Amino acid sequence: EKEMKSMGMKISAADIYNINKGSLKDAIVSFGGFCTGEIISSKGLILTNHHCGFSSIQNHSTIDHNYIRDGFWSRNEAEEMPNKGLFVTFIVRIEDVSKAVLSGVTSSMSEKERQSTIDKNIAAVRKNTKQEDYQKNFVRAFFNGNQYFLFVTETYNDIRLVGAPPSSIGNFGKDTDNWNWPRHTGDFSMFRIYAGKDNKPA
Repeated sequence: EKEMKSMGMKISAADIYNINKGSLKDAIVSFGGFCTGEIISSKGLILTNHHCGFSSIQNHSTIDHNYIRDGFWSRNEAEEMPNKGLFVTFIVRIEDVSKAVLSGVTSSMSEKERQSTIDKNIAAVRKNTKQEDYQKNFVRAFFNGNQYFLFVTETYNDIRLVGAPPSSIGNFGKDTDNWNWPRHTGDFSMFRIYAGKDNKPA
């Protein structure tokens, strides 16, 4: 942080990442379960890589409208195109549940007994987690099963294509340039999250 501030950074490290308080990390989403994306506007505009949006761009392309070759830009929200099956997920909160998950686990247990106890404890943690009806939760192991974290998430399923450059720009240099710096690629595509009442998942 000290080094970054000496280079001109005006915000603190906590402004960038704070596990359960507002920070820049809250603008990062899981895009389709296979990429990341960033929220860049108050109206749910998402920026992600060109290849992350490729299948959606391709699905909307036709012989007459080759959006892979020519790119696509909606001129207004009415022209933004829906994408069946595409979703984005936000992490709402993270909790260290290691104590609850490892409760009853002893060094004398067999691996099968240990895992059975852990699985039962995880099921109990998930069942007893307080969350909204539209939220989901899961528990993940870290450090070879020595630490466990509970994640509470919100998933939005109405994600629409806003724009993407032609593939000649979005995929310029292809995989060769992907491993070089600086890059000269317009490697991006843009989508928008559509929500229901009160900006909650529809």
